[in-house]
Amino acid sequence: MSSISHAARVALPLVAALALSACTTGFEARVARFQQLPSAQGNSFVIEPRDKELQGGLEFATYANLVKQKLIAAGFQEASSPATAALTVQLDYHVTAPREKVQSRPGLGFGAGWGGFGWGPYWGGGWGGWGGWGPGFGGWGGGWGGNDVYSVTQYNTSLAMRINRTADKQSVFEGRAETVSNSNNLTRLVPNLVTAIFTNFPGNSGETVRVRFDPAKPGVAPTVKPLQ
Repeated sequence: MSSISHAARVALPLVAALALSACTTGFEARVARFQQLPSAQGNSFVIEPRDKELQGGLEFATYANLVKQKLIAAGFQEASSPATAALTVQLDYHVTAPREKVQSRPGLGFGAGWGGFGWGPYWGGGWGGWGGWGPGFGGWGGGWGGNDVYSVTQYNTSLAMRINRTADKQSVFEGRAETVSNSNNLTRLVPNLVTAIFTNFPGNSGETVRVRFDPAKPGVAPTVKPLQ
């Protein structure tokens, strides 16, 4: 009996390490874009928050600076003032309250199990309206031949970007990216969502894709797969 208990104690940190690895390597987001963007050459832009209460905030300025760098890399120019900008870029980001789910699966027979990683339906529609489905990571359960019971904590984090022509306020780009994870750390999630929404920017209008990359390997290009 003592030898079996020892095996379980050894297996537990090993499975824990695998679960932690799955949580920390790779980032995946679902991205949808609609666009009629003009040529970047000669078009300048300014960036503003969709929520006016964020105007002047340091956190928003940090994320806006990331978007500015991406737009400049795409060939657009930063305007000297809102009055001279050809395009107005509106940003919005949001993280939901945590959702807890208790689930079970057949036990491993000697120790503990973990919830795994998977995708399910999540996409909501509309500018600023977000639904819920995506990857989730399980918690812990254990047992000896029975079912492992584990909990899943999920946060939906979304980034929306809209670009309007300043002259007539008409939209020329609407994009949204969403990920579901076991973290609500916006300082890490929003930059990753910015990278996702600008992958193959401006994208094919009306197409929804799954973008995956490893933030720890910025030199490796993201993979993009259209959703069927």
